[in-house]
Amino acid sequence: MRKSEVLAAESVACLNKALCHLKDIWEEIGIPEDQRLQRTNVVKNHIKGLLDMMITEEESLRTRLLSSIKSCRKQLDTLCLELQLPPFEEERGVTMLQQEKEIRTQVEVLVKERTQRMQQLKALTERDQDLCDTLCSDPYALDPNAVPSLEQLDGFRQHIASQTTEKERRHAEFVGIKRQIILCMDDLDQLPETSFEKDIVCEDQEAFCLSKDNIASLKLLLGELEERKAENQAVCEAHREKIQELWDRLQVPQEERELFSEHMVASKKKNLDALEAEGRRLMELKRLSMRNVTEAIRSEIAVLWEKCFFSSDQQQAFVPYFSNDFTEELLGLHEAEILRLKQHYEEHKELFEGVHRWEESWRLFLELEEKATDPSRFTNRGGNLLKEEKQKAELHKSLPKLEKKLKAQIDVWEQGQAREFLVNGQKFLQFVEEQWELHRIKKENEKLERQLKKSKQIEVDMLYGTAVRTPTKRRFLGTTTPSKTRKVPSVRTPGRSKPPLAGLQERNKENMGLVTGLGVPLQSGGFKTLASPQHNFSINSVASTYSEFATGLINTVIESVQSSETSPRPLTPRASQTY
Repeated sequence: MRKSEVLAAESVACLNKALCHLKDIWEEIGIPEDQRLQRTNVVKNHIKGLLDMMITEEESLRTRLLSSIKSCRKQLDTLCLELQLPPFEEERGVTMLQQEKEIRTQVEVLVKERTQRMQQLKALTERDQDLCDTLCSDPYALDPNAVPSLEQLDGFRQHIASQTTEKERRHAEFVGIKRQIILCMDDLDQLPETSFEKDIVCEDQEAFCLSKDNIASLKLLLGELEERKAENQAVCEAHREKIQELWDRLQVPQEERELFSEHMVASKKKNLDALEAEGRRLMELKRLSMRNVTEAIRSEIAVLWEKCFFSSDQQQAFVPYFSNDFTEELLGLHEAEILRLKQHYEEHKELFEGVHRWEESWRLFLELEEKATDPSRFTNRGGNLLKEEKQKAELHKSLPKLEKKLKAQIDVWEQGQAREFLVNGQKFLQFVEEQWELHRIKKENEKLERQLKKSKQIEVDMLYGTAVRTPTKRRFLGTTTPSKTRKVPSVRTPGRSKPPLAGLQERNKENMGLVTGLGVPLQSGGFKTLASPQHNFSINSVASTYSEFATGLINTVIESVQSSETSPRPLTPRASQTY
């Protein structure tokens, strides 16, 4: 059995296996029978379409082969006739592909042979014509339009060889000298002036008289031109070096340089004039823009300082940066410094980028911490609060990981460089620890400020009174009628008409037990009293006020008790009642 038949059988097996696999998948998924039928139909149509397309392509290939065989046979007969060769005999018992390939290959060989012969004939004819013009001889007798035989080409070559030897002997020296003279005149942008120069450059070299005097004059003229050319090249090269230096110093754009690139290569007269003009222009531009160029470099240096985390001491170490004497020497110092900084940044680019990533994460973390203390964030309706809390938690986890990764990189770098890796003049890990410590101190200070504020508020409440909130469902002992209430008369601090500080309990949740204990009625009908929570609170400063406050408080309690004995209604003080 052929391998193709085996492959065909394997293809059928693969198809059956794939269909079974699809069936198992559909069975596992639970696809209904009608959908299975649709899917199976899609598979069938896809495979059938693919096979039909392949059959169409193969039939097209067979048609092309038959057409190629017919065309190649016709072309092969014509070539055999032109090249004077016997007819080509095809091999019998071969396939269509082999037959087409064999005929096409033979056609290609004969076409190549014919082309080579005609090219050789054309080259020999042209060469013979040149020799005839130089030596005033008759052309070789051979038809230039017919395909020559191999024997005819060999005879033509021998004729050309003999003619060429004679011409080369007389013209070799002249041709070489003339070529050099033309090149020198072109470089010097010089046109022929004398009749002798015109005969050399303008006239056909084959018509030039090859006498000894003419050869000697050619050598003398060539020597003069080469001497002038060498002088021009030396001058142009000096101008190019100066222009390139000024381009770099003045930061001339690459587009402008490319427009002038022609003059940076050639050394002709026009190039020399252009180089001199460009040099004068750049010198004037350099004089006018020395300050601008230096300041531009300083801007780049400042950016690199920031990217490399240079400390103030490191920046101050480059003294020329702060000089206002804009000279070439100052500009050169700045250029050397920026090259050093760029090299420094590229050597440690990975570390610097990692530090920048840490700083950006740290900045975002601090922003989220700052937002966490803003009361207005609780009024959002878009879920921003949850997002910010989640983002802050992620940053709180990712920052230590990033610091650990940077520490490993820095350790490897320091071992390889045998020196410390500094950021803003200090070790990076020290810088990170300081940031965390400053953050911790700030949080503690904020906490202390809140506690101090609460303590001060308690002092104010004790001095000037505060709102007393009594639960609406609380009753005094002995009350039996829940539908009626009795209001406690308002007792104010003498000489004060300031309104109560409402909402104190919500603002001072940490001191809830301390604040609510002042003036809150007990189950027995009495009131709690509270000493000041501020240890350094001056008793002398509030003695008179507190006595007045206590007197009013006792009177109110007595009235409340008397009222409760005569009336069963509960006592509920107003929310605005102060003492």
